[in-house]
Amino acid sequence: MRLLRSTDLALRVLMRLAVAGGSSPTTREVAGVMDVPYTHAAKVVAELRHMGLVDARRGRGGGLALSERGRTASVGAVVRAFEGEGDVVDCEGPTPCPLNSACRLRGALRRAQEAFFAALDPLTVADMIADPTGPLLLELSAPGSR
Repeated sequence: MRLLRSTDLALRVLMRLAVAGGSSPTTREVAGVMDVPYTHAAKVVAELRHMGLVDARRGRGGGLALSERGRTASVGAVVRAFEGEGDVVDCEGPTPCPLNSACRLRGALRRAQEAFFAALDPLTVADMIADPTGPLLLELSAPGSR
C-alpha cells in the first residue's frame, strides 16, 4: 500500500510539531523544513486543524502547535482520515471490472488494508518521535538556513 502525499506530509507535520517544544513554527517554516510546497503544507495543516490535532495562531507571535489531542492521536486514525476508507481498487469505476460479481480479490485487499490500519492504531504521534527520530527532527532546519 502506498500513502497519499498528503498523508505522509500530515504525519511529518505532526511529528515536527511534537518536537517543537515552546516554539511555534509557521506553516511556511514547517513547509521549508519538510522541503514541500507551502500550498501543500497549508492544505494539510488546515485539515489537521479541522481534526483538532493542531492549533494555529495568526499574526505576530503566531504559529502552529500540536494540541494535546494531536500528541495522543492514533497514527492509524490519522492515516484513515487522510486516506479515506474506500476500497483499494475501484471495481465500479468508468469501466467496471468484468469480474465484479464473482471477485474475491476486492475482499482480500480490503482485509489487507484494514490490517495495515490496525497495525498503526496503537502508535501515537508521541511514540513516533522517540529516539532516534525526535532528536533528528530537532536538527532539521529550512533549506538555505543550514
